[in-house]
Amino acid sequence: MSDQHVDTTPVWVEGSALAAPAILGAAAGMLIGDLMHGNARRGFGIGLGILGVAALLPYAVDSVTGLITGPRSKFGVRRKIQKIRDIGIGSPHEDEVDDELREQGVI
Repeated sequence: MSDQHVDTTPVWVEGSALAAPAILGAAAGMLIGDLMHGNARRGFGIGLGILGVAALLPYAVDSVTGLITGPRSKFGVRRKIQKIRDIGIGSPHEDEVDDELREQGVI
């Protein structure tokens, strides 16, 4: 029996599900826009624009952070090399081979 899960959802379904809130918001904005005063509409639009930028900010920060400290950047390579070097560092009391050699008088 296979443990693999095969997703049979068409690609367009995911794309339309992601676009639906934006389309509904635009439609509601067009309908409500005529009912609002011009200055109120401008302030509301600026507020929604700021909210949209704030919603996208975590994605932008994550991508910039990935570029700066990612595995292919200079800092990422240094961090990986340091982790590799640190793996070999251990306390001498944890080394069983050295303990046995000391007991036998070889060291």
